[in-house]
Amino acid sequence: MSRIHDALKKAAEERASKSPASAAQTFVDVTEGISRFAQARNEVGTAPKNGTSTAVKQPCVRFEQLLKRCAHPKWTLDPARSVFGGTDSKKFGAEPFRTLRSRLSQIAGTRVLKRIVITSSVPAEGKTFVAANLAQSIIRQPDRRVLLIDADLRASRLHVALGAPSTPGLTDYLRGEVDEYAIIQSGPDENLCFIPGGKDVSNPSELLPSDRMRHLLDVVTPMFDFVILDSPPASPVHDPIVLADLCDGVLFVVRAGVTDFEVAERAVAEFREKNLLGVVLNGAEQGAAYGEYYNHYT
Repeated sequence: MSRIHDALKKAAEERASKSPASAAQTFVDVTEGISRFAQARNEVGTAPKNGTSTAVKQPCVRFEQLLKRCAHPKWTLDPARSVFGGTDSKKFGAEPFRTLRSRLSQIAGTRVLKRIVITSSVPAEGKTFVAANLAQSIIRQPDRRVLLIDADLRASRLHVALGAPSTPGLTDYLRGEVDEYAIIQSGPDENLCFIPGGKDVSNPSELLPSDRMRHLLDVVTPMFDFVILDSPPASPVHDPIVLADLCDGVLFVVRAGVTDFEVAERAVAEFREKNLLGVVLNGAEQGAAYGEYYNHYT
């Protein structure tokens, strides 16, 4: 079977053999199936879904104009949730994210890939950790801009990782209480912007497929190289499928030692027709490719 299947099996095997890794030991192993799977889908001529960034027709706002209109709050990055700061040892944990960044850039060179949904099968698999660190990896390249969106309206956590305000945010915009510029924050590095989840709501499934959500993505997409959406887990809600229909690709996170193989495989199957890019194995034991980095990081 594919390397996506192999990644799920590896997560299940580590779940059976050991207890979950602590937050300080989190490590990301990017499966080689990402670029291969995307290339295969490209070769069979899979057309992008309506509503993805290929369909953007909104008047283009310049990035410089956005910076003048958006919020500039103070961020305090949580060093426990970032591999791009703090102690020197953390830099070794950053290498897998550079690999993931490189593979996504390769895909973007063959087809449109600007909006990426990051999800998982169940909570606590590290999707928010992956989203935040992937974004930080991308902006370390010259003149690369990323917008992070906390679209997990049921359990927003990205603002904690970034040390940023949680409101106003996506729910406030989708409810029509503010415009898109009021919810966008520019961080210490102006090339990384962020939309937090906003106030708690009881109806996220009704807000995400709205015309306002589509409009927001159409407005912001031209200003950034990547728009990364941290989605709710796929089980048991439908929100990630809704977001996948608005985006160009999906990254699926599984956690070694935690993810149940059958649950993850069922969840992954739902995204095979949604431009699934591949699986990111989080919390993996060292492998031949990344052993050196893992030894230093832990």
